[in-house]
Amino acid sequence: MRQNKLLNIPAIRRMPTYLHKLLKMQAEGKTSVSSTELAEYMKIELIVVRKDISLTGISGQRRVGYDINELIKYIKNYLGWEQTIPAVLIGAGSLGTALLGYNDFELYGFHIEQVFDSSADKIGQCLYGRTVRDIDTMAECFAGNPPEIAVICVSNTAAQSVADRLVELGVKYIWNFANVSLKVPPDVVVQREVIAGGLAMLSVRRKQSRAKKNKTE
Repeated sequence: MRQNKLLNIPAIRRMPTYLHKLLKMQAEGKTSVSSTELAEYMKIELIVVRKDISLTGISGQRRVGYDINELIKYIKNYLGWEQTIPAVLIGAGSLGTALLGYNDFELYGFHIEQVFDSSADKIGQCLYGRTVRDIDTMAECFAGNPPEIAVICVSNTAAQSVADRLVELGVKYIWNFANVSLKVPPDVVVQREVIAGGLAMLSVRRKQSRAKKNKTE
């Protein structure tokens, strides 16, 4: 628990955006980047960028900045993205299919190798090069070698039972897109994504902005 408290969550969430910018600059043939450039791109304070980058352990050069290739390497190493991370997806509905089609996962070393579903309408379909398998065949498909990460994109009512089965099969890391808190053993890590959270933030900012505008009129 204490280790989780020590994680700089906001900085970690910003790292993929830094990486996206750096990969774009790399493709354009650029070799160095300054903290100021990254701060302007991110629209955040310069000191925040410097603190974020310092977490990776890289050292920049005064008046030069950071070597882009090196910074990409350090960020990937910090995030554990230096090697491919195999994963499976449970739930081939609209959200699950959208995640399969998200091309940037490959840039981050995240590869969904297998897809499972319980619906007869989904089983057997080919989605982005993966054949949807029956969820009841997970044990057979894993063959005693569970994936690094399992992504849950099932209904709220089915999420816990799916998580239970994954834990029984030895999965230790779960990325949960169902809007429910999963109960898992202490040695299993769950990252819950609440998509409505982003909408809530945008809605509150919209409400505040409109209220401020109304006061000035």
